[in-house]
Amino acid sequence: MIEFSVILPAKDEADNISVLLKEIDDALKDSSYEVVLVDDGSTDATAEQALATAKIMQGQVSVIQHQSSCGQSTALYTAAQHACGEFIVVLDADGQNDPADIPSLKQVANELQSHHFCVIGHRQQRKDTTWKRFQSRVANRFRQAVLKDDTPDTGCGLKILPRHTYLQLPYFHHMHRFVPALVKRMGGEIKSVPVNHRARLQGISKYNAWNRAWAGLLDILGVLWLIYRSRKPQIKAIKRSQES
Repeated sequence: MIEFSVILPAKDEADNISVLLKEIDDALKDSSYEVVLVDDGSTDATAEQALATAKIMQGQVSVIQHQSSCGQSTALYTAAQHACGEFIVVLDADGQNDPADIPSLKQVANELQSHHFCVIGHRQQRKDTTWKRFQSRVANRFRQAVLKDDTPDTGCGLKILPRHTYLQLPYFHHMHRFVPALVKRMGGEIKSVPVNHRARLQGISKYNAWNRAWAGLLDILGVLWLIYRSRKPQIKAIKRSQES
């Protein structure tokens, strides 16, 4: 039984992926784990670098390559479908999430009794530009006010949740930005844990203010609709006939 499946969406992260995989291996050295990396249409050697690094790691590394780029949410969903662990650990592949924080989230996850839950990082001392931090602050406040998702930092890529929970989330493009709200919609518990935040080692971000804003507005309306249309039945009893 594999306890943790670390799922990584990666596009053109050849310069970052080896260091990140080694850090994951160190953070989870006392756990049974695997890494499922989805190479989302990279034009560099992301897959080759990952497989080369896998040879010195304790856990198994699987690399799944999309023919063309489908976006972060789709890459994560592909990875979750191929994962075998009891729990899913979500990380961004750009190195800004620190794998050393995984044990802190793991400890909180192990203490929860809820069938569905999400433990998400709350980034401290952000290493992004002033403009990007401002965008994130406004977006987080707006999402909290509208969706009431019980987390101060819905944009943090580092999360732990049960695999069965992840696979029951409604899939749509950009869904990764709304995981806490979608888990809460299922009656799940949300916990935030302070985590480190680092500057990107190499490469550039795939997002900008324009595509974040338009996607955010449209998706919030969609998530609001999902929340409004959901129903949570209270089971009174389960009765079965005797087996012959």
